[in-house]
Amino acid sequence: MAKFCRYCGSEIKGETKFCGSCGASLDDKATPTNNINTNINVERKSKIVAGLLGIFLGSLGIHNFYLGYTNNAIAQLLLTLIGWVACGIGPIIAAIWGLVEGIMILSGSISCDANGVPLKD
Repeated sequence: MAKFCRYCGSEIKGETKFCGSCGASLDDKATPTNNINTNINVERKSKIVAGLLGIFLGSLGIHNFYLGYTNNAIAQLLLTLIGWVACGIGPIIAAIWGLVEGIMILSGSISCDANGVPLKD
């Protein structure tokens, strides 16, 4: 049975918390935060920007900060910064981790930000 957004009528594909067309919350318990009308405009993050940040600045976790995955971002940043002092291999591991995540974002394996909002192309 197809599922449709109650705000814009677009078909919802897969399990997600927000409508891919209008960004409205699909949680039945959620209430719109916009007092003017029932449409919720959620800023969708760019898949290209996130992927390129992951490839080029992945060791610093910049792409995870951009997508809202703060814990992962802090882990990558600490691995890079403390890794230099500890044994020197931390930044290499963090760079590989960022590169892999950047490729996963660009290929569509990672398709939502931390709030479940789909990334735009």
